[in-house]
Amino acid sequence: MGTFVGHIVPGLAIALLGLWHSFNTIRAYLVKGSANFRVRFWYQFNAPQSRLKHLELIFILFFSIFAIFMQVLDFPFFRFAFKLDNFEHATMFIHLAIFAGFTLFAELIYSFEILSGFVGILAASVFGQELFLLHFHSADHVGLEGHYHWLLQLIVFVSLIAALAATSFPNSFPAVLILSISVIFQGCWFINMGFMLWFPAFVPEGCIMHMANANHSDVLGAVTCVTNEAYFRARALANLQFSWILSGILIFAGCVSLKLARKCTPMDQLTEYEQLQSKGADSPIVIDGFKQASP
Repeated sequence: MGTFVGHIVPGLAIALLGLWHSFNTIRAYLVKGSANFRVRFWYQFNAPQSRLKHLELIFILFFSIFAIFMQVLDFPFFRFAFKLDNFEHATMFIHLAIFAGFTLFAELIYSFEILSGFVGILAASVFGQELFLLHFHSADHVGLEGHYHWLLQLIVFVSLIAALAATSFPNSFPAVLILSISVIFQGCWFINMGFMLWFPAFVPEGCIMHMANANHSDVLGAVTCVTNEAYFRARALANLQFSWILSGILIFAGCVSLKLARKCTPMDQLTEYEQLQSKGADSPIVIDGFKQASP
């Protein structure tokens, strides 16, 4: 993943997955209401062909397998090399493939509702293993790259806590919404790291990017800063990017909520309206002091 493409492609896929979950989570909550809402760790794809309803799980499974092969083959050199950092990245995708594969088979045998708790545990394990492997990474990221990875660990930690909360409290809308927002944040932060650490035009002023070398075995930061002043300035810029990206995601989630709230009527409100209608229909009508049954 230590390339520009290695950050952009996974980041884009993760961000799109988070956007898909955020939209469907907000819509499900607004339609079903707080009383009937239940946490879901995947959403069906509404299409004319019923075979496409599991498209999300199929996409996650095949993308994870593809990413594992790319790490084992040491992209972009396409040669088998036992590099610990590549196998650590591949292990992250192994846990994602386990989650998608198990959830898909549980859905196909119509046992998803019974096994939903275990599916939640698998979802939490994805973020738990990601945090574990990022924190104890064999590639000791230093300097500016290390700061970007430390901020990434904060996002993954929030995803882990949200996944555990959503599993423990299957009716908690805030937990699952925070989970989907944090997934968007992860994807956007991967993309941001790809540009800031692996694209020469975006390298902060006073810092230098190291080009990848197939024959170089030493672990270096993708970007090193010439002076301490340039390093502290680059770190401050990363902190601002962290806050700006989160602000943009929250604005998006708020706009989606406001947009869908205008179109959706919660089921609990419909139930209360139907009960009032039925009570009004059953109550007698009083005419000139005499009770008359309603038609």
